[in-house]
Amino acid sequence: MAALDHPILLVEDKDSLRTMLRLTIEGAGHTVVEARDQAEACQALEQSRPGLVLTDLRLPNGDGFGVLRAAKEFDPELPVIVMTAYGSIQDAVAAMKEGALDFLAKPVDPDHLNLMVERALAGRRLLSEYILLKEELGSRRGAPVIIGEAPALKRVIATLQRAAGTDATVLLEGESGTGKELFARALHALSERSEGPFVAINCAAIPDTLLETELFGHEKGSFTGAVARKLGKFEMAHKGTLFLDEIGDLPLGLQAKILRALEERRFERVGGTALLHVDVRIIAATNKGLRASVAAKQFREDLYFRLSVFPITIPPLRDRPDDIPILARHFVERFCRDMKKKAVMLSPSAIDELQKYPWPGNVRELQNSMERAVILADGDIHARHLNLSFHAPLQATEAPNTWATFDFSGSLTDVSRRAQGEAERRKIEQTLKEAGGNKGRASELLGVSYKTLLMKLKDYGIE
Repeated sequence: MAALDHPILLVEDKDSLRTMLRLTIEGAGHTVVEARDQAEACQALEQSRPGLVLTDLRLPNGDGFGVLRAAKEFDPELPVIVMTAYGSIQDAVAAMKEGALDFLAKPVDPDHLNLMVERALAGRRLLSEYILLKEELGSRRGAPVIIGEAPALKRVIATLQRAAGTDATVLLEGESGTGKELFARALHALSERSEGPFVAINCAAIPDTLLETELFGHEKGSFTGAVARKLGKFEMAHKGTLFLDEIGDLPLGLQAKILRALEERRFERVGGTALLHVDVRIIAATNKGLRASVAAKQFREDLYFRLSVFPITIPPLRDRPDDIPILARHFVERFCRDMKKKAVMLSPSAIDELQKYPWPGNVRELQNSMERAVILADGDIHARHLNLSFHAPLQATEAPNTWATFDFSGSLTDVSRRAQGEAERRKIEQTLKEAGGNKGRASELLGVSYKTLLMKLKDYGIE
């Protein structure tokens, strides 16, 4: 049998036993990477990206449980076989409850070891083939391509693919601009509901008074202006997926009705009495900490638990620095095609600038920056075309002028209120400039709802 692309990680502190195990596994045609303790095993996980982990539970530094957890954090689908002394079978059972695939009792029988290794690798190959088939099927159904090689992103994609095989409600958590709707569309395209509709609604972008009718529809004559029956998003998503974006901005008064619709899959239109039944898969997304909102009594605890059956956290771009040039090149190629421009390259100075910048607006901000750079550049893109300098904080020399004109009269409370207002006004103006005057994008960068931003603009007299 030819050696596998991904080696087997062998974690054992006793040199003689480790050598015997390595020779046994290599004799079956596999490549082996060795580690003597938990620290070496964690390092080997990152460096060698194994296809299987075989670890002793008792190690001099750390233990096999630590190796198991590190392996599952690195790749939730990575098979782990644990070895333990005959009298410690209960430890092996505990390890399997934590996600170990199987266990080997010492002394290890070589034939049993090879059989178990082959069984684990065969399962791994079947899972990989299944995922590839799902991806191919998803691409044929129009699944969006998620670009990146970072381990954190790969873990999210693997979790997404597992969720796609179920009908469970999924909660996508992540900062603004991380691509939550992209992940939601990918989840829909990979699911059994891909032939049905994908219906999205942004709970933060619609006034509270209209949100209920947008979600549940209304009957003719149910209120002034209701001249005809209107179907809501729940009905429109029948046999498909309903994506509730920015669910954290859902008004408290509407949360009970949403909870009932999620639990019973039935509801009434506004102004109606007939119960309507729908078959809908729910995906929700938020850029807020819903647990904190529950603690602050701003979000119903029962609704939170109903939404977070399968939570997935999307990493911010700053946690994926190696993906920045990959994404940047993808966007440059796309915008060159869209604008029918000759293909351009990103210079080393541009890539260096991109990787130094913290990207508070995440992938969306990077996409907008690349679109602007393609427009500005006549040839290759250099650092000067990125226009990231306006994001820099105010220079220290500006501070004295700011405070020299500040009104310090009145009580401490009065001064604090004025200082907060001035800081908010400056931040909003800066972000609006950054967003090119687009209020929707500015609200996302500021981390507030569109309605809140409009109210602040009115309060501060900002056009």
